[in-house]
Amino acid sequence: MNESVLISPSELEAMLAAGGVVPIDTRAPAAYEAGHIAGAVNIHDIFTYLASSTPEGVVAMKDKFAETFGAAGLGGEETAVIYEGSMDTGFGQSCRGWTLLTYLGYPKEKILHGGFSVWTAEGKPATREVAAPVAKSFQIDPAAASLFVDLEDMKSAVSDTAVVKLDTRDVDEWVGASSSPYGKDFCPRKGRIPGARWIEWYRMMKPSPAGKMLKARDEILAECATVGIDAETPVVLYCFKGARASNTLVALKEAGIKDVRLYFGSWNEWSRDPSLPIEEGFPGVKAPPLAMAAE
Repeated sequence: MNESVLISPSELEAMLAAGGVVPIDTRAPAAYEAGHIAGAVNIHDIFTYLASSTPEGVVAMKDKFAETFGAAGLGGEETAVIYEGSMDTGFGQSCRGWTLLTYLGYPKEKILHGGFSVWTAEGKPATREVAAPVAKSFQIDPAAASLFVDLEDMKSAVSDTAVVKLDTRDVDEWVGASSSPYGKDFCPRKGRIPGARWIEWYRMMKPSPAGKMLKARDEILAECATVGIDAETPVVLYCFKGARASNTLVALKEAGIKDVRLYFGSWNEWSRDPSLPIEEGFPGVKAPPLAMAAE
């Protein structure tokens, strides 16, 4: 099994004492200003950035985050430790940061499991002092880009019944009552990518005294089994813009699912192209025949 990407507050505290760590705080600026882990750099763009997977969109995303992470002091030798408020309060944004760094090929990265709420619950110190990182040259590794699928790859996955297309969005989006977490009509169409199966991203977590934490390996595998996923199943995840699906991606990788990739453009991209097929209405319910409907 691969080494876990999740670390505890005590593990992070020891890493900070040893040096060579850049904590990345993905929360909104106001939350960061109210108190954060010492040395943390605030990069809320990890959550807010809306990506497209067109060739131009991919280049723009790579350039944007290579510059942003370099300015935060990541040059390849430092370990990035990404955190949000809790594992569910940031819609998976710490995991989104991890997937972005992985996609760009950054060699050293971890996620603070439980986020800032667990850090403070364990009595670890916080500061309001704003970090002043020394900018580094961030090098992109093109060979690492296999974690994401682009629009063309997603079209191919839709046509491939061996690949599970896993929708991780909230239930109102899955049933087509809303187009996004930003409002029901934020996108022009409501529905699902054809053939998708559904595990709401919250199901990968369970409560703790300090907030939601990812479930244990066997618990995650049990959730996956409900939609026909085992360790050997190829899976492509999507949500609205890749944050909630990133949370599920980390969970599945922690559980040992071997072939997990992320459609980063997600529903925000797919739904805006009227030429792309979607499934509408309540899942599994077919419209009655016309004769029956007229009775």
